[in-house]
Amino acid sequence: MRQNLVQQPDGYLNKTPLFQFILLSCLFPLWGCAASLNDILITQFKSVFALSDFASALVQSAFYGGYFLIAIPASLVIRKSSYKIAILTGLVLYIVGCVMFYPASHMATYTMFLAAIFAIAIGLSFLETAANTYSSMIGHRDHATLRLNISQTFYPIGALMGIVLGKYLVFQDGNSLMSQMAGMSAEQAHQFRLTMLEHTLEPYKYLVMVLVVVMLLFLFTRYPHCKPQSAGQPRPSLGETFRYLAKNRHFKRGIVTQFLYVGMQVAVWSFTIRLALNLGATNERNASNFMIYSFICFFIGKFVANFLMTRFRAEKVLIAYSVIGVATLAYVMLMPNFTAVYAAVFVSVLFGPCWATIYAGTLATVENKYTEVAGAFIVMAIVGAAFVPALQGLVSDKLGSMQLAFGVSLLCFAWVGFYFWGELRHNRQPAAHGQLAENAR
Repeated sequence: MRQNLVQQPDGYLNKTPLFQFILLSCLFPLWGCAASLNDILITQFKSVFALSDFASALVQSAFYGGYFLIAIPASLVIRKSSYKIAILTGLVLYIVGCVMFYPASHMATYTMFLAAIFAIAIGLSFLETAANTYSSMIGHRDHATLRLNISQTFYPIGALMGIVLGKYLVFQDGNSLMSQMAGMSAEQAHQFRLTMLEHTLEPYKYLVMVLVVVMLLFLFTRYPHCKPQSAGQPRPSLGETFRYLAKNRHFKRGIVTQFLYVGMQVAVWSFTIRLALNLGATNERNASNFMIYSFICFFIGKFVANFLMTRFRAEKVLIAYSVIGVATLAYVMLMPNFTAVYAAVFVSVLFGPCWATIYAGTLATVENKYTEVAGAFIVMAIVGAAFVPALQGLVSDKLGSMQLAFGVSLLCFAWVGFYFWGELRHNRQPAAHGQLAENAR
């Protein structure tokens, strides 16, 4: 570490170490890749295992349920050791989860695949709990939100790569899976399903190789601790931290908003391929192109948002994004032709700034000594992606209309806009600035 890099008493640095920040940001596409592969798996499992929309969405429930269960243990690892140790732990567990796809693809049971996905999620929970907070702290406090937005800009690159891997390694040419199996005997269909399930292993082979390289780079790179100095005072217990956070009204509102935002984002992405198939796409491989377009839009949206937030208040940008998002999702629900798919793709532009802005803004309302556990709670809000897609799938099954089910995501986006409208009003009050500054000390 260079000598002119100084850690401040609040844990932030006087400047950002560039190589360490870039390497840290490279973790974001790694969980983006895993998350987008779930969208591929949902479509594949729907046909191969003959699942309902609700049952196929359990892929997301297993994935994001792992985040919820492990985020607090991950925060305790950070408290007892360091962000770097938590990241290395996450990478090892991520590798183990990917390796589990080998027995899963041969056992050919939906439960085993869900177990492998859950194992990956455990590793990713360590990575996200550490990396999101670490990215916001590895530099000057004034640029914490900008740093996290920059790191989050790497996410759609990984998500895009996950979809490309799934398109060419999991999905195959020809008619859709349902169409192909319709003309097969029971034995032929069984063998066909086994072949299709073996294809699900392929992207995870490449992921393991990348993960090993990244793990070695982290192992041999020195990182600052970025932890507040306690000045000889004992660190707060977990119970004290819970009581403090339970009384923090703005923190709780941020948690609810992150829960609904992540759930909405994952729900839209989970059903975009299926929406394209329902409205006329010829097969899964062609339909997956619309997820590629979605992640390109997501990437563009982050850059546009970063630009806008240098000129306007973040709350105003997110309010505008939410209004447009609600209108776009209403179009997806009500337009009975293929343009609804393009609207579902476009809405990804509007997802860009949400996660990082909610995360950094919510964390800023917390005193520094509670930062590690508070960050874990915000990561735990990712469990919204275990509930909202399943709810949207259930609504689709009950109504018999996947398009109308997008109303679930519409309501979530409306809440995001309402949250930022409330934050804008609160932050305009002089007393609020003083309270936030006091909380940040």
